[in-house]
Amino acid sequence: MPLSEYEQRMLQQMEQQLRSDDPKLANTLADRQRPDVRRLSLGALLFLLGLGGLVGGVATGWVWLGILGFLAMLGGVLLAISGPRGGAGPTVKGGRRPTGSGSTSAGFMQRQEDRWNRRNEERGNR
Repeated sequence: MPLSEYEQRMLQQMEQQLRSDDPKLANTLADRQRPDVRRLSLGALLFLLGLGGLVGGVATGWVWLGILGFLAMLGGVLLAISGPRGGAGPTVKGGRRPTGSGSTSAGFMQRQEDRWNRRNEERGNR
């Protein structure tokens, strides 16, 4: 059921207010990527095949089949929860990665080092 014009206007006003009140949260919510259905379904299928192999290995006493089943289950879970290869890291609309220094690990380490130095200076002044 589509929204009425009044509801659409109210929703737009709430979105604008969110962007003005907390732009970082608004960007985080806007940049959420949809899960890859193909990757999820392949991971679930691999998990189920591995579960079958594990149960079959236990039922027949073939240890190697149980181990292969377990490894297939593990691979299926990792496939389902992992992101696409080479696409790690945040992206901006249009598929580009942000170029700001705040998103790199070097920026994170620099911030941690600055915090450490400030704490040491505060403790030394007391």
